[in-house]
Amino acid sequence: MDNNQFRIGAKVEHPKFGVGIITNTTLTSYTVFFINKGEKDIAASFEGLELISPSNVTDEGGSNAGISLTDLEKVFANVLRRYADFPEIVELGDRWKKGIMILKPGDSNLKPKEIPVETFFHKIVLLRDRLRVLEQRINSNKVLTDEEKVDLQQYITRCYGSLTTFNVLFKHKQQYFSGEKGQTE
Repeated sequence: MDNNQFRIGAKVEHPKFGVGIITNTTLTSYTVFFINKGEKDIAASFEGLELISPSNVTDEGGSNAGISLTDLEKVFANVLRRYADFPEIVELGDRWKKGIMILKPGDSNLKPKEIPVETFFHKIVLLRDRLRVLEQRINSNKVLTDEEKVDLQQYITRCYGSLTTFNVLFKHKQQYFSGEKGQTE
């Protein structure tokens, strides 16, 4: 087996996992993304991995007409974000870790409710993921007219706007909710 052909971007076939693309290599293993099985580490010494097509990925700034590693990473990230059921990894802001939300009723005879901030944050992120799936389903719907799609998209954008209060919980600003005013497209 010519290990020089097993580089990032090469298309391979595994007897158990099927067809995949090599996304990382080390001296002893290949990381392969399989469409139906996700990411798997395969030992470089494994004889059952078959090369289907070699990589045309170049190093950064390579003069060859192939795809750059940065371009490949962007494509993979975009495909996973759009079509896979892999939720985006969203981190809670450091100051909120191990924190507790206390919901105190106006009636002093009633007990307050304590909720771990991590639990509440997880629910907010799930809501955002489900809104994104709803957007995808609206965009791919063959029955809705373009006008109906735009109306529903605007409604979803307003929902995102209503959720901007919770941006304080996010660690990274690029993962914040944004409504109509935050749209830059």
